[in-house]
Amino acid sequence: MTILFTPEELIQYLYQETSPEKTAAIEAALQEDWTLREKLEVLKASVKSLDRVVESPRPQVILNILNYARESAIESVE
Repeated sequence: MTILFTPEELIQYLYQETSPEKTAAIEAALQEDWTLREKLEVLKASVKSLDRVVESPRPQVILNILNYARESAIESVE
């Protein structure tokens, strides 16, 4: 009997957020089901790429914030 796991359950498994029972069931299924192993590998690759993503605000946003702070500082002094 093949137990089906959702992508959400596999993600929880990757982040070690599954119960001990669910973890054991997933690990047993991984031993038997190569398609599940493939799905897990795809998710692992996605997690790695997400960990590498670095986002920063656009320079215009930073300038807007700095200008607002400068204007607020001038208004508070007056």
